[in-house]
Amino acid sequence: MVLQSLFCSLQNAGSNYELTSTGEPQLEKKGIIPEEYVLTRLAEDVPDHARYRARERRGGGGGVAHKNIREQGRFLQDVFTTLVDLKWPHTLLIFTMSFLCSWLLFGMVWWLIAFAHGDLDHSTRLQRDPAEGTAGGPSGFVPCVTSIHSFTSAFLFSIEVQVTIGFGGRMVTEECPAAILVLIVQNIVGLVINAIMLGCIFMKTSQAHRRAETLIFSKHAVIALREGKLCFMLRVGDLRKSMIISATIRMQVVKKTSSLEGEVVPLNQIDIQMENPVGGNSIFLVSPLIIYHVIDKNSPLYDISPLNLHHHEDLEIIVILEGVVETTGITTQARTSYLADEILWGQRFVPIVAEEDGRYSVDYSKFGNTVKVPTPSCTARQLEEDRSIMDTMPLSPKGTMRKRSVKLKPKFTISDKPS
Repeated sequence: MVLQSLFCSLQNAGSNYELTSTGEPQLEKKGIIPEEYVLTRLAEDVPDHARYRARERRGGGGGVAHKNIREQGRFLQDVFTTLVDLKWPHTLLIFTMSFLCSWLLFGMVWWLIAFAHGDLDHSTRLQRDPAEGTAGGPSGFVPCVTSIHSFTSAFLFSIEVQVTIGFGGRMVTEECPAAILVLIVQNIVGLVINAIMLGCIFMKTSQAHRRAETLIFSKHAVIALREGKLCFMLRVGDLRKSMIISATIRMQVVKKTSSLEGEVVPLNQIDIQMENPVGGNSIFLVSPLIIYHVIDKNSPLYDISPLNLHHHEDLEIIVILEGVVETTGITTQARTSYLADEILWGQRFVPIVAEEDGRYSVDYSKFGNTVKVPTPSCTARQLEEDRSIMDTMPLSPKGTMRKRSVKLKPKFTISDKPS
């Protein structure tokens, strides 16, 4: 009996605490919190493995796989870009092997020069009889490179030449013009390897997408009324104080389409016109902005309704932000995309900018939060054809900018009394 009563109480509690499809408690259904004040959970709090995906992203998420590329030699025609695009372990391996292979190659060349000139035999005789003397001694023998006794010493001399260490124990003499020519060639090859490898490492550490890590987009996009029209909206922001110069933003809808002739285009890209507070595609990211697109008769979202916003819908909206980094002058690009089930219908973003003593502060903890607002559950086409739908919609409260005042204690006082 105790277990049965406990099970009944847990079942009743579960009926009072329902979850939406995104895992959020619907507290407003039971009257605990009013519906218009329920905020959606930030996407960072929802684990990725709990979100079902019927398909991969095709645009902003890089869900396109390239297969059966037969002309692989085209990548070698642009070696520098290929090296920069490689992963760090592969780049470091090539960086190390390029120096080791060049040292070993020229070490073998120096050993062959010493072997052909007889420097190795002279070194052997000198080790047996030190009284025979060195270069300019009684024997009169002058080697091409002094102190070359074996391949190990030739390899060490190769390292000294290429990295210009110069310990002083080994040196090239005037006896062999071939040795002087090899010395010049190794120095030139070493400079070329240094330029390519160091340039590759520098480009990898200063790639443009590193700056894009601090350009953030809201995890969800929303569709709600703005100025009496349905609008697709998203929020974008920059976490750094350094500005993005000439920043522009554009959006594309990627979906499968078919022509009148029956040709199927699996990744048809359709540009959509965007609006922002600045006007046009240029933006000024001094603070987070809400970018919106008016869904009109020219919009590819003209026939989208809440019933279409599920994970089986073949729809993806790609957002591309481009600009020049102020500190480095490098052009950067940040991309994201929204699948159909990542678009929230009938919600808008909460205000995150507050005024504090004549200055504005941004609360990034609420960057992706949304609030439900009255929105017709019909397409933009139906809303345009029947404007009487708007008469039945309750007006939502207007958002106002919060003001915070902080009383500051005076640091000094002015008095007429003499000190």
